[in-house]
Amino acid sequence: MDSVSLKRHCGQGEKRPARRHSWLKILSIVTGFASLVWFLLRVIPKPSRATYPCQRAAAPLASGFIIWLSGLIGAKALYRKSRVLIRQKWYAVVALILALVVYALWLPLGVMDEADAQQQKLNAQADPFKPSEPANAPIGVGKGINPGRVVWAYDPDATSWDGTTGNWWDDANTDQRIVDDMVSKSLTGLTGEKTDKKAWDALFRYFNQAGKSGGAGYRRGEKVAIKINANQDRSPEWGKGERPLNGLPSPHLVYALVNQLITVAGVPGEDITIYEAADGRNIGKPVFDKIRAGSNADFKAVRFVANKHYDLQGRLMPSPDKDNPIHFADAAVPTAYLPSAVTEAKYLINVALFRSHTLCGVTLCAKNHFGSVYFPDHGGWTPRPMHEFVLRNRPMGSYNALVDLIGHRHLGGKTLLYMIDGLYSAEHNEGNVMRLASFGDDWASSLFLSQDPVAIDSVGLDFLRNEPKADNVRGFPDNYMHEAALADKPPSGVKYDPEGDGTPLKSLGVHEHWNNPTDKQYSRNLKKGEGIELVTLSKAARNLAQTKGTDSK
Repeated sequence: MDSVSLKRHCGQGEKRPARRHSWLKILSIVTGFASLVWFLLRVIPKPSRATYPCQRAAAPLASGFIIWLSGLIGAKALYRKSRVLIRQKWYAVVALILALVVYALWLPLGVMDEADAQQQKLNAQADPFKPSEPANAPIGVGKGINPGRVVWAYDPDATSWDGTTGNWWDDANTDQRIVDDMVSKSLTGLTGEKTDKKAWDALFRYFNQAGKSGGAGYRRGEKVAIKINANQDRSPEWGKGERPLNGLPSPHLVYALVNQLITVAGVPGEDITIYEAADGRNIGKPVFDKIRAGSNADFKAVRFVANKHYDLQGRLMPSPDKDNPIHFADAAVPTAYLPSAVTEAKYLINVALFRSHTLCGVTLCAKNHFGSVYFPDHGGWTPRPMHEFVLRNRPMGSYNALVDLIGHRHLGGKTLLYMIDGLYSAEHNEGNVMRLASFGDDWASSLFLSQDPVAIDSVGLDFLRNEPKADNVRGFPDNYMHEAALADKPPSGVKYDPEGDGTPLKSLGVHEHWNNPTDKQYSRNLKKGEGIELVTLSKAARNLAQTKGTDSK
């Protein structure tokens, strides 16, 4: 190779890295700018998104871009002014400006660090839940026609999804006829009546008598609101989106309930509202289409209220009723408001999901109302201001915001019926549906009904704490049950008065734990008087208990 060729070769070899370095600079700038735009578009409408994994990844790149841009724009000005500032001895001013700039740039990262620290603190509460009181030691006062009664309907034939073919919510994988039968038998089992019609009449008459509004049954024109848990319904296509999860309400169960109200209880479709008010949540097509496909015009008149419709038609936006506030017993939780669809209704039916929760241990009927609150100065339709006051790592005897929810006259005070949908249970609030070891490694295939909000959540907790796969049932998830059962004299010592009218709550229901996970016997089952009564409506459940008893030996 001659000298000229060598120089050309060396020259080319020196230029290539320089060109590659230039492209890297350009790519870094473009990436930083894109990250900043993405972060701002996502976090400004909803600051809590700063804790999402995608925002954690974008924040450092966005911050780097801001630092680079700030440096580029300010370098020349700082150079010109620095000598003047120093000459005038404005050291404190310069230091303060720099501190504010750094704080503003890194505030999002500080928010994420705080969220991570909270999660780590919760995870540190590693001990599985252990009741603080012995079995069959009830507290509180049972509610309902049959006080403290909880009905458990279990039929494994209702669910047949193989885990791969279609979706669990498809008609081919859930038997509507069996789900209808489960709801029917649960209603008569709960009330002790012989027919569905008499069961509904008994529910309405008991509600009105207990509420001191006479003993009449349902009257045409009275509105019924149905709260479903659509927390994971966050995209136009059900079960997909930024969190492709399947922990959603069963369309078949929602249909069975609405069908009962319309065709048996005599409630016109126009007086029924199904709602989920939480920010960004929808009521997806499987539920919506299932109701709309009903047998008569009443099904097409049912209203759907959801916070976001994703360009799907037929959903109404929730509007807060500023005349009916919720005042929380701890002043650190700001005043909240409820959807007008709830306050204008005379009756409410709470349809919760059967699953554990990563922050609270369990999410059942009480926590379902996290999708019912509006905080005007703290994000709108979000439960975030309450989160700190419901966590599973708060010790027994702590104030719990869930008590204010289930005790408010427009929420628990209007609830005609509590239901827990356990057909396809999810592993936790952010997880997929799963087969449960305690149900013979099969779907839970269960439905729970009660008129007692504390009793039904107590039973749900007992089932979940004895499920090996529900490993988020840790810490003190029953604290709110103790507080609610003893709301007149709660262990925390706080005054629960959610209406702020000077009248504190009385006991909201009865709480206790069963004798063992095989027999599932509560105090009333054991003829001990007060407490919970669990009515089991399934031969399969008894067979399951016998199998577990044999295995344990």
